[in-house]
Amino acid sequence: MEYLIDIMKPGDWNHVRSVYLEGIATGNATFEVDAPDWERWDRDHLPDHRFVIREGDNVPAWVALSPVSTRCVYSGVAEISLYVAAGQRGKGMGSHLLRAVIHSTENAGLWTLQGGIFPENIPSLRLVKKHGFREIGKREKVGRMTYGYLAGWRDVVLVERRSTVTGID
Repeated sequence: MEYLIDIMKPGDWNHVRSVYLEGIATGNATFEVDAPDWERWDRDHLPDHRFVIREGDNVPAWVALSPVSTRCVYSGVAEISLYVAAGQRGKGMGSHLLRAVIHSTENAGLWTLQGGIFPENIPSLRLVKKHGFREIGKREKVGRMTYGYLAGWRDVVLVERRSTVTGID
């Protein structure tokens, strides 16, 4: 089926939340145990860098950015979140969304995208590496999962992508 990359709209929240909950259920996407309500999610993410994939009326994948700090020196740094519905993984949607958000951030003057990925999440680590992210370290036992088969202390691999066009003076 053909799909379209589009700007995320408030009306997409139910789809976005559903895909997010699928990611939470894997135990390998986030430390979160539930998706927040729209108001909190909206407040915590940058409005100009939210994209979805549309397949007709369905939204099987999304990407959004969160600011890493309110300090002006970090105004060009954002943390990336990208989720693809279970039945749609491996079809290239993550790559399309990464290209879209990289393009939007470079046009807006952001110079670094960063993320934290569980080391067990090999597909996500491969995806970001394919798009210019590099591993910059690992935080060992940084957070404690309280649910699922991977409950306990978890490591997080830190990744970042420096723009090749913005912030390279």
